[in-house]
Amino acid sequence: MLAEQRREYIYKLLMQKGSITVSELSLLCRIGEETIRRDLNKMAAAGRIEKIHGGACIRESMHRVLPVSTRRGLNMDAKQRIALKCCDLVEEGDTIFLDGSTTAQAIAEVLIPFSNLIVITNSLDVAQILAAGESIKIIGIGGTMRNTTKTFVGHSTVMDIGAFYADKCIICCDGADRSCGITDAHEQEAEVRKTMLSHSKTRILAADRSKFDKTSFSRICTWDLPDIIVTDIEPDEKWKAFFQEKSIRCEI
Repeated sequence: MLAEQRREYIYKLLMQKGSITVSELSLLCRIGEETIRRDLNKMAAAGRIEKIHGGACIRESMHRVLPVSTRRGLNMDAKQRIALKCCDLVEEGDTIFLDGSTTAQAIAEVLIPFSNLIVITNSLDVAQILAAGESIKIIGIGGTMRNTTKTFVGHSTVMDIGAFYADKCIICCDGADRSCGITDAHEQEAEVRKTMLSHSKTRILAADRSKFDKTSFSRICTWDLPDIIVTDIEPDEKWKAFFQEKSIRCEI
């Protein structure tokens, strides 16, 4: 198989599976892992795929939701730095809404040492991480579980969230566009996040650099709701002016 044919084969596999490891590709293509890594580097440089630890995934589009195991490997350093900054905004005694994103999982890990928190979440993974904290009260919101994300969604989830009010809400998104607003790839997840925002005093959006100037499938909210945005790089001048216009505080 010629190099170009092999890369097309890899691309088709990624379109079907969403993600794949270097070792899997090595076996399927019957070629060494170093050659596979070179192929992936070329494909990533061309913008066709996104490299992750130990493999690659197809770039997220408006309608494609990558498995949580794949998303967890994307922009890990950015998520960890965002998590630390978000926790700087949390105070002992706070009640917090946390969604089911992989960034929220990183935030949950940093929250473990807090001694007096109430965290309300629709995420099984977030709840399990926080269970390691001896003095954190966890309120798990039920509903219909999405197997790909281990989050609960649906009408009953939204209704249950609506019964609570929080000091702070920290949500994530798939897209942040100045015209279209803040969006998510899944309409039921978007509704959960919107409800969390509307029932919080301080509303925090955690979004790494990959989310800017991108629009996904379903709107979470307009830019009137967030009070603070936490991101990993300095926004460009257009975004800075936009945040100033909307009275949104930007934390790097």
